[in-house]
Amino acid sequence: MLRLPPLRFGVVLFHTRPYQRDMDPNFLITAFVALFVVIDPIGLAPLFVALTAGMSPQKRRQIAVRATVVAVGILLVFSVFGDDILTFIGISMPAFRIAGGILLFLTALDMLFERRTKRRNDQAAEEDEDDPDDDPSVFPLAIPLIAGPGAIATVILLVGQTDDAAGYAAIMAVLAAVLALVFVMFLIAGQLERLLGRTGITVVTRLLGMLLAALSVQFVLDGLKGFGLGG
Repeated sequence: MLRLPPLRFGVVLFHTRPYQRDMDPNFLITAFVALFVVIDPIGLAPLFVALTAGMSPQKRRQIAVRATVVAVGILLVFSVFGDDILTFIGISMPAFRIAGGILLFLTALDMLFERRTKRRNDQAAEEDEDDPDDDPSVFPLAIPLIAGPGAIATVILLVGQTDDAAGYAAIMAVLAAVLALVFVMFLIAGQLERLLGRTGITVVTRLLGMLLAALSVQFVLDGLKGFGLGG
């Protein structure tokens, strides 16, 4: 099976061919990193604190559960029907890989220059201004903060790298693990924010942004190879 050179980060890049039943652990690690970076559970923690300020611990848990479940449903729908939707509207998978890579690269730039955090904080502020008693679990937590365009594109791209039910199940297990981390981060959001502080969260966000930039470039290269370009 053809493999591409590994990233400096120690993560093996996406293969140029669909995986068979024996899923490569390196591919699953890469999938986990991609989803973790795009969804960014650590970066969501302080936003969850802001959106649920003044609420009781029980209310916070209910919102965390509801937001995670809704996000799971949205991403599952796109994991199952995403490729069919693309086929229906006449978009090839290589073209979607290129578009998805560009989208993820823009997300990486936002993370590196803190524009993503500012935009998320603005969304959280708008939600608070609209109705302080409103439930933020569906909007903006589930969508677009958890299951945003980047996460949806990443799920479709990863599922497109698989070739059978076993591969799909493996990607869904990775997605479940990342969303489980999101849920845990929501539960310990207050403690995590105090532990890392604003500077710590900024450093982590920028490191993840660098990794996402490299992964997004690989998406574009895979898309170009799908068109017979780039060797």
